[in-house]
Amino acid sequence: MATLAEISIELPKIVHDVAGVPIEDIQPAKSFTEDLDIDSLSMVEIMVAAEERFGVTIPDEDARELTTVGEVVAYIERSQQ
Repeated sequence: MATLAEISIELPKIVHDVAGVPIEDIQPAKSFTEDLDIDSLSMVEIMVAAEERFGVTIPDEDARELTTVGEVVAYIERSQQ
């Protein structure tokens, strides 16, 4: 189980690897689509990579509601418990 700090470090790496967004731009309050300009296909890839990395399941209906980096970090942390 990853800690909140570990998730906060690892998720930006995933976003960078999938979408090429500079890690320093990936902050908790940033919106994936509006601030980081990530399209829906890349979002699916990010969610799948996060599921594999952290051993959680993020159902599609939940994934659609997660709009910021911080929301995904918090969701992953809750899902591990």
